[in-house]
Amino acid sequence: MALVLQQLINGLTLGAVYGLIAIGYTMVYGIIGMINFAHGDIYMVSAFIAVTAFTLLAALGISSIPLALGVVLLFAVLFTSVYGWAVERTAYRPLRGSTRLAPLISAIGMSIFLQNMVQLTQGARVKPIPPMVVGGIDLLTMNGFTARVSYSQILIVVVTVALMVGFTWLITRTSFGRQQRACEQDRTMTALLGIDVDRTISLTFMLGASLAAVAGVMVTVYYGVVDFYIGFVAGIKAFTAAVLGGVGSLPGAMLGGLIIGLIEAFWSTYLAAEYKDVATFSILILVLMFRPSGLLGRPEVEKV
Repeated sequence: MALVLQQLINGLTLGAVYGLIAIGYTMVYGIIGMINFAHGDIYMVSAFIAVTAFTLLAALGISSIPLALGVVLLFAVLFTSVYGWAVERTAYRPLRGSTRLAPLISAIGMSIFLQNMVQLTQGARVKPIPPMVVGGIDLLTMNGFTARVSYSQILIVVVTVALMVGFTWLITRTSFGRQQRACEQDRTMTALLGIDVDRTISLTFMLGASLAAVAGVMVTVYYGVVDFYIGFVAGIKAFTAAVLGGVGSLPGAMLGGLIIGLIEAFWSTYLAAEYKDVATFSILILVLMFRPSGLLGRPEVEKV
């Protein structure tokens, strides 16, 4: 029972990270109908920004953990938002009127560029940082095994829930959210109504990159090491989470991330760990066979 509880905690923590990244995918898809395949590498860039910021703060003698986390989150969000804006301006906006395949190829090229840029500037070795958030709470002990939730896991879940609530409110209750939904339905008519479509799309990319930045900082604090390849793996998992939950649905993206995190945690414990990705994609195939729009997605209605 203690082992089950521990893996439940680990799965929810991992799923929360996937969910944060998946929300960025689903926001971009919802407004322009395309997947930003460079999103995972923006998350990777944010992790390296976090490592650099933590190192600089340590060199300056700042030892307060809450202050350091706040400053690093601020820097990561600001700089990563610029990357999100740059991806939209260079990889998507010039190709917005072309075929749907062209921007996807451009985004894959941007992904490769970001990977190689980080590899050349930061090196191919992993970048470690000292433990930032240590300690935890013992929950249950059975048969000599103690289920424990660390403070870093609590931090990840709390931040994820807060961001999920905040972004849901932003999309459903604010003027910017109404502009996003209008662009999603008909960009031409939205422009005729006086809404700056280009600005709305750019801000959406920046918001998605901000979520990836938070995920990058949380993962850096949780694992303590980053490398230039983590964006590809996390991006594929988060994209799968977005499709599983229903692309275009914020709650669906989070639900898909939690499902994948739980599958990976329990599969790695009770079955062969090397096949956990096979299990994840098998579940995705089964869901799409019986519900092509995803668990919480809505079927796309073609406008005539």
